[in-house]
Amino acid sequence: QVQLVESGGGLVQAGDSLRLSCAASGINFSRYGMSWYRQVPGKERESVASIFSSGNTAYADSAKGRFTISRDNAKNTTYLQIHSLKPEDTAVYFCHVYRSDWWGQGTQVTISS
Repeated sequence: QVQLVESGGGLVQAGDSLRLSCAASGINFSRYGMSWYRQVPGKERESVASIFSSGNTAYADSAKGRFTISRDNAKNTTYLQIHSLKPEDTAVYFCHVYRSDWWGQGTQVTISS
């Protein structure tokens, strides 16, 4: 059974930083790419960042510069570091195994202005 459990979300002020975590189990973690998505009401879920098994990364244009995706294979965990948070970053952030049907439950990130 594949499980992805996000944590680290919360209510923060604009300009603050957050690090989201996604702990994976049930997969050979190091063999898979991992992605972060986000979704706000009324909009489609959008890709934010991916990190591949090679360690290479890819970012949505909207995420470049303020978002950093990383992984710790020893902990079966991927991270999304967000700096200089803006109100428009408010969303539910989801962890995803690249090119799979496996998703986490999501963690709410709310940025106050």
